[in-house]
Amino acid sequence: MTLDASVDVPQRPFRLNYGFGSHRGLRRQLNEDSLVVTGNLFAVADGMGGHEAGEVASRICVETLAAGVKEVRNDLTADELQQLMVTADQAIRRVGGSRAGTTLAGVAIVRELQGLYWMVFNVGDSRTYRLSEGEFEQVSVDHSEVQEMVDGGYLTDEEARHHPRRHVITRALGTGEASESDFWMLSVHDGDRLMVCSDGLTSEVPDEEIRRELAENHSPQDAVDSLIRRALDGGGRDNITVIVVDVEDTEAESDRGSTSPRPGEGDEQQTTRPRFDGGSGGRMINGERVFGMDEGEGQ
Repeated sequence: MTLDASVDVPQRPFRLNYGFGSHRGLRRQLNEDSLVVTGNLFAVADGMGGHEAGEVASRICVETLAAGVKEVRNDLTADELQQLMVTADQAIRRVGGSRAGTTLAGVAIVRELQGLYWMVFNVGDSRTYRLSEGEFEQVSVDHSEVQEMVDGGYLTDEEARHHPRRHVITRALGTGEASESDFWMLSVHDGDRLMVCSDGLTSEVPDEEIRRELAENHSPQDAVDSLIRRALDGGGRDNITVIVVDVEDTEAESDRGSTSPRPGEGDEQQTTRPRFDGGSGGRMINGERVFGMDEGEGQ
């Protein structure tokens, strides 16, 4: 499903085209991932805490974000988005008694200083990537034990991908002492392609393959579906959730780069946690997660 929304910058109208999908993977019985896509907010929450608790935590998270963004429409500010993170953390703690938590990663279009910017936000090890003007980068930084070892020079990126403690995170919303979000402000450029995903994708698919899929697939939904298939082919050991967003400057169509696919006909936009029948090609079904802060392969 590809959706189309327009956001008007003063004197520069932008169109956002996006696709999304979620799969429980091949080893889970419940899907504890949730997602939210609106005209200006795109986020993935990866729940944890045991049977059904993670599903509740991730659902509360995205519903809190969706409700907050709905109130302000296209006038979301960075301060408002930061406060929504705090509100989501508190709501999960009230319901889960600090026993259920969720990672969160995403991007939002925010208005600052008379212009529009991407605000990338992150808690935990779900990720946001950007492909812009031929350059591919992971924008968010994982809050995990292995990332701390990489930062300290004890592991390479490749070693971290296979480390036995790669799923142990150091920050989450709703549980533990550390729930502070990190934020990055990026200019919005024509031709940007952003991807938000849970670690069910990045645990199975190397960054270079992700870059290739994002660069080669024409539509956002095609990119989403292909990435989910690759994660399943790689083992599908966790829930897999992916959102891909493209930016088009509607006043610069003649100069658009190859990373900005043409828009398709949009369906009604989703602002809550969609559930789908079926189990592949961007469909959401149920999966399972292990207990506590360790999001390993399960029993």
